[in-house]
Amino acid sequence: MNSPIRVRMAEYSVASSPEVLITIGLGSCIGIALYDKINKIGGLIHIMLPENRKGTRPAKFADTGIPLLLKKMEARGASRDNIVAKIAGGAHMFASAGDFNIQVGQKNIEAVCRILSEFNIRIKGKDVGEDYGRTMEFYLKDGSVLIRSYKKGKKFL
Repeated sequence: MNSPIRVRMAEYSVASSPEVLITIGLGSCIGIALYDKINKIGGLIHIMLPENRKGTRPAKFADTGIPLLLKKMEARGASRDNIVAKIAGGAHMFASAGDFNIQVGQKNIEAVCRILSEFNIRIKGKDVGEDYGRTMEFYLKDGSVLIRSYKKGKKFL
């Protein structure tokens, strides 16, 4: 197996088994792992905000990033009927940041869940909300997702 493919903030990657995709620094941001279990093709995106109002950097936003990721996965041979999702992030990181920060993580969670539902993609696992950051490792050999956090340790979705 090669080194994990790193997905940075406001970026995405599509790969196939046996690759591993990883994203770190999920606070109020959300990592969305989409997996076609039949073709073993997966995509990971690290979104920052729910809506793209300026038309730039589609991977930064849930409403433009999720459709983009699906399109790129289908171009690699994935079938939308086979795709399931696992999501992580959407935390409330800083109590002193006022209402803006309180709402961003929750708004991201709501947008991601709504958009996945609109595309008829079932969320098979999630680790969202609360008050801690996460790292997400996505194993394309079987679709498993390892969530690591300083506060909560490790767990698989």
